Amino acid sequence: METSYFDVLIVGAGLSGIGAARHLQQSCPEKTYAVLEGRDAIGGTWDLFRYPGIRSDSDMYTLGYNFKPWKQSQAIADGPLIREYIQETAREYGIDRHIRFNTRVEQADWSEKKQEWTLSLREGGGELRRLRCNFLLMCTGYYDYAAGYMPDFPGLQNYQGRLIHPQHWPADLNYRGKRIVIIGSGATAVTLVPALAAEAAHVTMLQRSPSYVISVPREDLISNTLRKVLPEKLVYRLARTRNVGLQQAFFKLSRSQPKLVRRLLMSQVRRQVGPQFDMRHFSPAYNPWDERLCAVPDGDLFKALRSGQASVLTDQIDSFTPTGLRLKSGQVLDADIIVSATGLQLQMMGGARLSLDGRPVDMAKTMNYKGIMFRDLPNLAMVFGYTNASWTLKADLSAEYVCRLLRRMDQLGVRQATPRNHDHAVQELPFLEMASGYIQRAIASFPRQGSKAPWRVYQNYALDLMTLRYSPIDDGCMEFRGPSSPAQKTRSAALATS
Repeated sequence: METSYFDVLIVGAGLSGIGAARHLQQSCPEKTYAVLEGRDAIGGTWDLFRYPGIRSDSDMYTLGYNFKPWKQSQAIADGPLIREYIQETAREYGIDRHIRFNTRVEQADWSEKKQEWTLSLREGGGELRRLRCNFLLMCTGYYDYAAGYMPDFPGLQNYQGRLIHPQHWPADLNYRGKRIVIIGSGATAVTLVPALAAEAAHVTMLQRSPSYVISVPREDLISNTLRKVLPEKLVYRLARTRNVGLQQAFFKLSRSQPKLVRRLLMSQVRRQVGPQFDMRHFSPAYNPWDERLCAVPDGDLFKALRSGQASVLTDQIDSFTPTGLRLKSGQVLDADIIVSATGLQLQMMGGARLSLDGRPVDMAKTMNYKGIMFRDLPNLAMVFGYTNASWTLKADLSAEYVCRLLRRMDQLGVRQATPRNHDHAVQELPFLEMASGYIQRAIASFPRQGSKAPWRVYQNYALDLMTLRYSPIDDGCMEFRGPSSPAQKTRSAALATS
C-alpha cells in the first residue's frame, strides 16, 4: 500500500486549491506537495455546474486571483470562462503536474508521535491508498458535490414530467418549446430564468419567499477602456481595489442603514420591471445581507419578465400532480420540466473523516481560528471564502497565511503548529451568521467561531488583510511544538470523541 510523503497535501483542485498551490510554490518553493481531486477535472464548482447560463455572482476582478489578472471583457463571467481561467492558471504554473485526479479523501488521521497526517484515499472508487503529509490544507469548498438539496415534496411520485436539480444538469436536455417551472429564488434560479426563457415556451420562477435582486453591469467599461492605455496588471489592480471597497462599503451600509438600502434596492427593481409589476415578488421580509444578494448582469432577469417569456409567482407548493404543481393558493401550474433550484447540502472537509491518533474528531466541537485553522487541531487549515464578498479574496489571504505559518515553523525548527484558546472569556457562536436556508439546515454540524479575535470570523477583507498578511504569526494562541510530549497528547485528546 502506497505511503508516499509530502510536506503539504492540498485537497481540491477548484478555484481555492489551484490558487493555494500557486501561493505555496511561490512562497515555499522547497516544499513538496500534491493536489488531491476527487473528480476527473480541474475547476471544482465551475466544472461541476453546467446548467444553462451558469455565471459568477461576483465580479471577476475580485473573484479572480490576486496574482493573475482577469483579461476577459466580461466582469460578470460565464461559467466556461471561469473554468478556463482556473485551468489556464494550473497549466501556466505547472500545478497540473501535481494533481492526482479521481482521488477522494475518506479519512485523515494525525499521529502525535510522527507529527504528520496519514490520509486514506479511494482512487476511482476502487483501491484504497495512503499518503502522508506534515500539513493538510483543505480546499474542498463547503457543499456536497454528490447531491444538492432536494426537499421532500408532497406527491412527487405522481409527477410524470422531468424533475432536475441544477447541480447535475443533463447534458442532453432539450427544453426548446417546453413549459418550465423553476422552484427557488436564489442565485441559481435567477440565472436559469433568462437562460431558459430564450428557448422555452414559458418559464415560471416559483418562490416561497423573495430574495433581493440587484442589476449589475456585465462588463466593466472603465477597465475595458483603461486596458487600451495602461498595463493589464495595473488595470486589474485598480479595478480589484475599487470593487473591494465598493463591496465592503455597501455591506456596511446595509448593516447600518437597512431601511435605506432596502429602498434603494426596491427602486432599482421598480425601474427595471415597470410600474405595473407586482413588487411583492421582489420584496423580501428580511433586511439586505441577512442573506446573500442575487446579482443579475445587465438586468437579464428583468428583461425576461418584461418580454413575457418568464414570470414570477410567490406561493407554496401543495403537491405535485401528474402534469405539474398545485399551489397552496389553489392555482395549478402545468410543467413539462420542473427544476428544483432549492440549494446546496453543506459539507465540511469534502466529507473526509478526521481523527487524532485514531480517535474521531467532531468538527462541531471545534472553534475556528482566524477563519482558517481550528482549536486543538494541529497542522490543519481550511479555505472558506467570504459570504458577503468574492470567495477568492479570502482564499488568497488564507493561502498566504498558511505559507507564512509554514515559513515560521521552519524558522523555529518545529513540525507542529496548533491554535490554543487560553481565554476563557471567549464565547462560542455559530460559524456563519446568515439566515439562508441551506446554511441553517447544516450549521449545527459546522465548527463554532469565537466572540473575539483571533477566533472571530469577521467577513471583512480589510481587517483580514491586516491580520492574515501582516500581523505576527506568534500571537499567543498559536502553539509551536517539535517532538511530541505527554502534555500535548492530553490537550489534543480533549477534542477527540471515543
